[in-house]
Amino acid sequence: MLRDSIKSAQVTAMKSGDKPRLAAVRLILAKIKDRDIELRTADTKPDDDAMVIEVLQKMVKQRRESIQLFEEGGRPERAADEKAELVVIEEFLPAQMSEEETKAKIEAIKAEVGASGMKDMGKVMGLLKERHASELDMGKASGWVKAALT
Repeated sequence: MLRDSIKSAQVTAMKSGDKPRLAAVRLILAKIKDRDIELRTADTKPDDDAMVIEVLQKMVKQRRESIQLFEEGGRPERAADEKAELVVIEEFLPAQMSEEETKAKIEAIKAEVGASGMKDMGKVMGLLKERHASELDMGKASGWVKAALT
C-alpha cells in the first residue's frame, strides 16, 4: 500500500537525519490524515491508494502554483523550498503518462463514446478520470480533451 511506503519513508528519513525530507513526508502524512478525517462521515469511501494519490496530486498542484508565484514575486529561496517538497511528493506518485499516451487515451475514449463536440467533453473527461486519474495531470488533460473536441 502507498500509505505504508510513505510511513516507511518517514522512518528512513528520521533514522538518516534528513530533516527537509522528513518535514515533507510528515506534511504528506498530515494531509492524508486530514483527508481521512473528512471521509469519516462520507457514505462511500474510496480505495485507500486512490485517496492517497488524489491527496498527493493536489499537493503537487499546490506546490507548482506556489513555485510559480514565488518566482514571479522574487522569492527564489521559497521557490527552492517548494521544489524540494515537490520532488519528495512526486516520488510517491505512480509514473505519469506522457502527453502522447494521454492524447491516445483521449482519442480512444472519444471514439468509444462517439464524442463529436464540446457538448461531449464531460463524458470524455469523466471516463478519462475514472480510468486514468492516478496516472495523469487532469488539468493538462482537460486542455487536450478540449483541443481534441474542437
